Amino acid sequence: MPDDLLERLRSFHEHTFPGVKNQFQDLVREGQHPTILFIGCSDSRLVPYLLTGTGPGELFIVRNVGAFVPPHDGSAGYHGTAAAIEFAVLNLNVAHIVVCGHSHCGGIRALYEGVPPQATNLAAWLELGREATLPVQVTPEALRRTEQRAVVLQLERLMDYPMVREHVDAGGLALHGWHYVIEEGEVHVFDAHQGAFVPASSSEHSGTGPFLPFAGDDISPVDAW
Repeated sequence: MPDDLLERLRSFHEHTFPGVKNQFQDLVREGQHPTILFIGCSDSRLVPYLLTGTGPGELFIVRNVGAFVPPHDGSAGYHGTAAAIEFAVLNLNVAHIVVCGHSHCGGIRALYEGVPPQATNLAAWLELGREATLPVQVTPEALRRTEQRAVVLQLERLMDYPMVREHVDAGGLALHGWHYVIEEGEVHVFDAHQGAFVPASSSEHSGTGPFLPFAGDDISPVDAW
């Protein structure tokens, strides 16, 4: 049986790496200095480098089912996503955090349809998106709306990280909520002022961060729209 993975590794070393060898050597010598933390869904159809036109050393990437952000208080247990957020903000001093969901997300659909009984970790993880669900029948429009609401929920949760809030308040960090429509090849960016996702092709910016409630308002930002 052919070992396709081995052939891919050899091809990278023999054909791809020589063309970027100097770039990687510079990144080793000078260290990494990415300006963007990209929190994206693990879906294989979401390719961060293609969406952003970036290359090695430019993105600090975290991917998980649903592009969820666990609570800062550790109530969801140890998690690599929380550690990566802290590292990106405190050590790498990134200027942007992107939360990128997408259309036809299996994780969002599973919030409505459930998961196999053996998937105990997945079931627990998906609860991080439960607040984004709607009390309606599952339709393509309901799923699309939930995917977008989930992105806003993660932006809200990011602001509970003290280092994130501190850097945002100081003007050194911007949060961006994206929803990638796979079949259209377009990212819709969250506009906090409009309370809506706007196609990047017609937006004046790349996203304006979390939608925060007014002082004293106990309405969740997710429910506000």
